Amino acid sequence: MSTDRFVSAASLIPANAPFPKAAKVALGMPQLRRNLAHATGTIRGKRAGVVGELDDWERLREAAAAIKADVQRRLPELAIEFERNATAAGATVHWARDAKEANEIAAAIVRAAGAEEVVKVKSMATQEIELNEHFASVGLRAFETDLAELIVQLAEDKPSHILVPAIHYNRTEIRKIFAERMGDAPTGLNDDPAALAEAARLHLRRRFLSAQVAVSGANFAVAETGSLVVVESEGNGRMCLTMPQTLVSIVGIEKLLPRFSDLEVFMQLLPRSSTGERMNPYTSVWTGAREGDGPQDVHIILLDNGRTDVLADEVGRQALSCIRCSACLNVCPVYERTGGHAYGHVYPGPIGAILAPQLEPGRHDDLPYASSLCGACYEVCPVKINIPEVLVHLRQRGPHPAAERAAMGAVRAVMSRPRWWRTALRAARAGSLPWRRKGFVRRLPWIGSKWTVSRDLPVPPKEHFRDWWERR
Repeated sequence: MSTDRFVSAASLIPANAPFPKAAKVALGMPQLRRNLAHATGTIRGKRAGVVGELDDWERLREAAAAIKADVQRRLPELAIEFERNATAAGATVHWARDAKEANEIAAAIVRAAGAEEVVKVKSMATQEIELNEHFASVGLRAFETDLAELIVQLAEDKPSHILVPAIHYNRTEIRKIFAERMGDAPTGLNDDPAALAEAARLHLRRRFLSAQVAVSGANFAVAETGSLVVVESEGNGRMCLTMPQTLVSIVGIEKLLPRFSDLEVFMQLLPRSSTGERMNPYTSVWTGAREGDGPQDVHIILLDNGRTDVLADEVGRQALSCIRCSACLNVCPVYERTGGHAYGHVYPGPIGAILAPQLEPGRHDDLPYASSLCGACYEVCPVKINIPEVLVHLRQRGPHPAAERAAMGAVRAVMSRPRWWRTALRAARAGSLPWRRKGFVRRLPWIGSKWTVSRDLPVPPKEHFRDWWERR
């Protein structure tokens, strides 16, 4: 069969395309927009229902924000405490300054175990450092076991969402991917979700039974006990975390929590914010290695990869509080219309717009502008990251084109002089006459057209406040 069906925004968008150009490509894909609208709308509705059941939801958000702020103040201390306790429990802790070091450490562990293949739990950290690609370059192979990650891997695509990587596909498209790419898909496979899940289960079972090494991330790392925590919905993670002899967990240093009791807060916030569930079907907690129980060779790679640089920015560091629930993506009007590929980074949506430019300074500087600043992301964030505040902060950081600086300088000069400002307001109303339609200025001439091409500009009022005040 032809594989033309699987052409996606990821393959159509040129490498390193700026967001405006990439978004234009995505906006021209009506099926993508329908898939995104349906999926995000469903998740939004489920989240609203389960959040509304808790009378103390806002207090939980405040508690989570306070815990994360404490982590950021004491990050070096907590990381050392975690290493000490994890090592005492039988794990080997490695430190990785960047993606290159993390990938090399992971590959060396796999080779030392005598393996050439690994099974993987869904992990944003491994996506961030492009672990699969590095493994392929050194003759190793990683098999994704999360259903959505498996779909993306089989389609030779890239994730479009933090929580639901294959959100940009509908079930008809998934059936076709399985039929063409899985190799052992059942004959006559239909697009019933249960049938698709069963096909994936059978495909992965032999991987689980034969794997010597597994790779995971972690939702949380507890400094007090040296424990790691993974929450999931399918059980594939539990298989990876218990069956192989060797386990490699790659964990961003921002995932640290001071105390085991802190999990009580986050275990209420995360499932409701991410999947709209009261609790995750599978929550795995492990501490080091225990003889005869699970992996006997446990490695933890603590990943920096730009995080300490982000920590130095007192406003921007809020991004490190993220628990990867993706609630902000599901309410964002920009993400819903463009999908994740347009952002050009593993972290898309509002959180990606503030995290990507900080993790990779000098790249993705256009992403803070990929927002209407409506504030919906802040309203749903379970850890109260003020994403609009950070977006504005990053916009102010620049760089700003010379034309923009000149324009803002002229506006400042006019607005700082009352007489000039009154004259400008009257001129704006008179000057808008040729461009008015139904109470709005529909399209200004260039350079103003760059604003009105995507926004409605209200017609200036007949009487301004200053005039009204003088008259009354």
